[in-house]
Amino acid sequence: MPSRRTPLFPAFIGAALAVVAVMLASQGALAAEVAADIARGGAPHLDGRFMSALWVVPFVGILLSIALFPLAAPMVWHHHFGKISAFWALAFLVPFAAAYGADLATYELLHTVLLEYIPFIVLLTALFTVAGGVRLAGSLVGTPLANTVGLALGTVLASLMGTTGASMLLIRPLLRANEHRRHKVHTVVFFIFLVSNVGGSLTPLGDPPLFLGFLKGVDFFWPTVHLLAPMAFLSALLLVIYFGLDLFLHTRDPGKHPLIEGVHEREPIRIEGSVNLLLLLAIVGAVLLSGVWHPGTGVTLYHVTVPLETIVSNLLLLGITGLSLALTSARSRRMNGFSWGPILEVAKLFAAIFLTIIPAIAILKAGTDGALGAIIAAVNDNGTPNPVAYFWATGILSSFLDNAPTYLIFFNTAGGDAHTLMSDMALTLTAISAGAVFMGANTYIGNAPNFMVKAIAEERGVAMPSFFGYMAWSFGILVPLLGLTTLVFFI
Repeated sequence: MPSRRTPLFPAFIGAALAVVAVMLASQGALAAEVAADIARGGAPHLDGRFMSALWVVPFVGILLSIALFPLAAPMVWHHHFGKISAFWALAFLVPFAAAYGADLATYELLHTVLLEYIPFIVLLTALFTVAGGVRLAGSLVGTPLANTVGLALGTVLASLMGTTGASMLLIRPLLRANEHRRHKVHTVVFFIFLVSNVGGSLTPLGDPPLFLGFLKGVDFFWPTVHLLAPMAFLSALLLVIYFGLDLFLHTRDPGKHPLIEGVHEREPIRIEGSVNLLLLLAIVGAVLLSGVWHPGTGVTLYHVTVPLETIVSNLLLLGITGLSLALTSARSRRMNGFSWGPILEVAKLFAAIFLTIIPAIAILKAGTDGALGAIIAAVNDNGTPNPVAYFWATGILSSFLDNAPTYLIFFNTAGGDAHTLMSDMALTLTAISAGAVFMGANTYIGNAPNFMVKAIAEERGVAMPSFFGYMAWSFGILVPLLGLTTLVFFI
């Protein structure tokens, strides 16, 4: 395992700085044209037609860092992921300000932070904190039927409390219920498929991509209506396959559970921190408020207006977070293994992602006139969106990069107008949403809870598969089912 002094980190910095230098130099001839076009309605304006594809390098850099560093240099990543994230953010922001001016850089920074990043992190923090205060205690026995019911319950809960919240709530009880079983890996893998990914497709609370869509104007219950059928179809197939596999493995090796053998007395199942279940409903109400209440006023900072409903919703979510901390016993959180580490990591990584994705979105908005016009052409047939192409393009990138910014890229590739996407292009938006959420399960890095579940399982002694070993499971089981989902819903 690499030490903290591994030469990989300085080599990485040197190579990346060289790329940034080339990126900045390549824009010198265009700076004058862009400077003449940055004012529209009194606010700076970024025109993606004038941007080179090299501006996407920092965005690709942060996503590849997330994907590869934990595998190639885990100690470097563990100690320096915040620094690496900050580097890629500055690798975009500093050259951008130098090429296009401080006015445009300031506007884009504030627009992204105030309208997208802060609401995103505030919601995740509220869900993470409230879910971390709910503990399922008592005697649990992992029979095939009980495990399947547990996975089905988690799949439903994922859309109500987020894939992160449902995963953190249920993975420990599931592992405890199956600790007497020799074969446990398949249960954790299907848990990642269903609870950490597919189940979060019905509301903006379920998975970050859908919340970004909500921030862009997609109605709160639009995913519930349009993704219910494909989600139920895929989930049912996965649950049937899991039950058959678990029944087969249980028959071969049922294990000896102390409760079954009469060694220990059965303890009734109970919920600790149940007040957090009410707070989960309060979170839903706070998010809905920002979607249905539009007073038409807000606070403006350097041409960026933050609507009053967004401010109130964020304050309510922060208040709910504080209430959860105050009303939940420290012991219950400790027994749940609650810590702030995961949400701090997400906050640092997504700060870089949200900033570095700015040029990618601008270029994609330019359509075929932009430097990434080939992507537009790949998912459209003579200007007409191809839902199958959108489903798989969004899904493939979501598998290996990150499903939230990937959703945003293809949302904007399809035009970026929420009203049109929800009506005339409803099948296209369904394909984008399903691809981002469903295929986040194809690898450990496709969705934030995947790695968290893997880490918790390994702490409990489960020998989880390697990065490519997990892909053998997903490509052998999930991908063929996604192909069948394509035939049924997107052709």
